[in-house]
Amino acid sequence: MLDGINFWRITTLALADSVNPCAIAVLTMVLMTILIQNPDKKRKVLLGGLAFTTSIYIGYLFYGVVIIQFFKTFAEILRENSGLIYNGLAIFAMIIGALNIKDFFMYKQGGVATEMPIFMRPKVKKIIQKITSPAGAFIIGFLVTLFLLPCTIGPYIIASGLLSELGIFGALPWLLYYNLLFVLPMLIIVGVVYYGFAKVEEVSGWKEKHIKILHLIAGILLFLVGVALLMGWL
Repeated sequence: MLDGINFWRITTLALADSVNPCAIAVLTMVLMTILIQNPDKKRKVLLGGLAFTTSIYIGYLFYGVVIIQFFKTFAEILRENSGLIYNGLAIFAMIIGALNIKDFFMYKQGGVATEMPIFMRPKVKKIIQKITSPAGAFIIGFLVTLFLLPCTIGPYIIASGLLSELGIFGALPWLLYYNLLFVLPMLIIVGVVYYGFAKVEEVSGWKEKHIKILHLIAGILLFLVGVALLMGWL
């Protein structure tokens, strides 16, 4: 498999995952909590945001390794029919893409496979409100990854499935790259808030105002990846 092909696959999937509104919403909740606890200590906001983002990065890296191992085992069971996995991933990408595009035209909070389910949100908020320090943000970040999975895991499953044929060690650099792109918007938001370019409330408001556009961007990217995979263009 050519590295160039993997680059476009992984980059597109990671970018689609990175604009997911629920990941941005959770980060703004974390920053807001730290600000309330430490109103005059912006450095704690920076460290807390970086700690939380780092824990998300590490947590998703672990999930990626697990998913790759699952696909490797599954492919060995299928053996000669392993092409079914590839086509299945392509169709899965198209379905998630279509669901995100649907959210642009008919938006509803807690959409299946596109946003965090409504019933999970109070639980996440309650967990995040316990954050009082950067160390707490790091620890709680691991817990929050479990709640983020319903709305962010789709593209990651597709990427990990495509990388599974490389083996865990061969896929690891690509997982590191994927997750860097995934958390990049979080890092940007932390920087924007810390350096005073925008307040947390403004970032949250921007997300709410443009939530349909974010879904549309993610949807188009995922759907195009699915079509490209199914047609053999990637």
